[in-house]
Amino acid sequence: MKQLVRVLMCAAGTLWAQDPFLRWLDEKAQRQLDERGRVLAGVRTREAAERRRAAVREKILKSIGGLPAWNGPLNARVTGRVAADGYTIEKVIFVSLPGFYMTGNVYRPNGAGRYPGVLVPAGHTQEGKPEPQWIAANLARKGFVALTYDPIGQGEREQTYLPQLGRALSGGGGNEHLELGARSLLIGQSVARYFIHDAKRAVDYLVSRPDVDAGRLGVTGCSGGGAIGTYVGMFDPRIKAAAVGCFLSTFRTLFTGPTPDSEMTLPRFLANGLDTADLFAMAAPLPWLLMATTEDYFTPDSARPVYEEARRFYALYGAEEKIRFAVGPGPHGTPKESREEIYRWMIRWLKGGQGDWKDEPVKLLTNRELRVTASGNVDGEPGSRKLYQVIQDEYRALRRPQGRAELRAELERVEAGRSGGAPEAIVLETEQEQGYRVEVLRFASEPGVMVQGRLYLPAGAGKKPAVLMVAEKRLPVPLYVQRSQSTAALAEQMARAGQVVLELDVRDSPAAYEGRPFLGNWVTNERAEVIGLNLPAMRARDIQAGVALLAARAEVNASAIRGYARGAKGFWMLLAAAVEPRLKRIWLDRTPYSFAMALERPLASFLFDALIPGFALHWDVPDLVALIGRERVYWTDPSNWMSQVEAAGPGYRYRHVGESDAALLKEFL
Repeated sequence: MKQLVRVLMCAAGTLWAQDPFLRWLDEKAQRQLDERGRVLAGVRTREAAERRRAAVREKILKSIGGLPAWNGPLNARVTGRVAADGYTIEKVIFVSLPGFYMTGNVYRPNGAGRYPGVLVPAGHTQEGKPEPQWIAANLARKGFVALTYDPIGQGEREQTYLPQLGRALSGGGGNEHLELGARSLLIGQSVARYFIHDAKRAVDYLVSRPDVDAGRLGVTGCSGGGAIGTYVGMFDPRIKAAAVGCFLSTFRTLFTGPTPDSEMTLPRFLANGLDTADLFAMAAPLPWLLMATTEDYFTPDSARPVYEEARRFYALYGAEEKIRFAVGPGPHGTPKESREEIYRWMIRWLKGGQGDWKDEPVKLLTNRELRVTASGNVDGEPGSRKLYQVIQDEYRALRRPQGRAELRAELERVEAGRSGGAPEAIVLETEQEQGYRVEVLRFASEPGVMVQGRLYLPAGAGKKPAVLMVAEKRLPVPLYVQRSQSTAALAEQMARAGQVVLELDVRDSPAAYEGRPFLGNWVTNERAEVIGLNLPAMRARDIQAGVALLAARAEVNASAIRGYARGAKGFWMLLAAAVEPRLKRIWLDRTPYSFAMALERPLASFLFDALIPGFALHWDVPDLVALIGRERVYWTDPSNWMSQVEAAGPGYRYRHVGESDAALLKEFL
């Protein structure tokens, strides 16, 4: 296993070395972390620490859109019980938000009395609450009431569950976290706010139980559960002890390493001057046990700086003994040594140090045995709602339409426009085809960002019209998603029709594509967002750089340059056309025609590749079209966010069955 980890880390280092765009992003991230270090150097007193804590809290709450304010009745009920050795498991269900149900298991000692309570959120296992049952059962045997529950998208709370399939259409909880994360960003929020609210409601439930001492509450979790445990420790003062691990890492290494899901990566985190240690310092002097394992991809070497920085912060409170770092053996997870550290920590801070912290064998139950609902999904509960519907309600409540002047200012804010002249291109190779030749070019879109393209040059003298085409590769996709064709064939048709064509590969980190359905390159989009940049806007600048290159070519009529893009990439072309007057007309093919539509349906694919955070609160895609001028936009087969063509009203061109691109190309040109 150690050899495997070394191989994985070596591969990550190689990827970084071979990915110029990732290096470019990382350089910006490291400069932000350097600036954060300079700010922290001035935090030398408890008073300064208090100001820092308040500032961090304000920044995080603002970045996630605040926490849901609803705190209505839990409407909790027990649907079943399982007798075990020295403890009982209760199957419980309660509401987090109206119609938004939570399913959990309570592990309680058999004896009468009031016990300390411990929240044990699950990590990223699809089964959800059964995953941490070993820890929960041991806690019950040691005199705690432990609550495990299904995080959003996991266990009985799968958000795209279809009874006809008996599974989630999205492919799993991690996918749902991300897909919902993109929707939240679109309205200027973070899906983390709902995970935090869930955890606070779970604490509400523990407090409501007659067998729980509300003054002695703790939380422990690993991986995604560790992140949730950290959040509830930060935001809920009822928590008196926390033990979290399997996700700790400074962004010094995490930025180019394993990228966590949307609920674990807060918007503009580095741009706001934060790093992981701020999460723990914010709750000082809450007793924190921070954990890592020797062979985790969140390595001890990356986790230790988080602990050391937080401990220096705790020293300002005279509370160094309230924070501890423990490293267990083995891969990602909680081995016996780590579990015993958890028990010891909870006994120390919640039971006055009285109790046996040794890990004991317990009988593990199956997912079905721990099921709370009759069907295995909360869909069957009265008035049950999905999170996308909750986000949709937020969108409707927060939406405040704005006009063209504000839209232009927004494009300027996200730096969609490019300044500067034509880039100098390097010709890497030349290919001669019948009727045209192709130059494979590379050029700097901006300092440090190299992009590449194929320039199709028709035979014959004189200046010719040109088309900037965003390159599309034929990628493997699930059967229920329309397969995108390569743009090469259309580029060849245009060249044979006398057009100079630049088929441009915009900036990207290709190795970051995981091939998961619906998500696109969420990793690269998320990395850009963390440092306060917007990838669609940057790609719009790449398109403008390509237009400038075309306009400077001797073969091109600079007054006759057009653009072409497919799918979600059409949004990049819209952004470019909104700020680039040399794009006289653009052709969008199978591009989603509304962001509102993405918020109103259960699934949306490739939303990460198109969104600007908060954009949908004030504008929609038609507003960009109006800013550009409807006469400049030729739009064929407008689609929804599942790549299916829809009737979108007048102003669009639809293919008939079997129609080729030849007639459309003639209309466009």
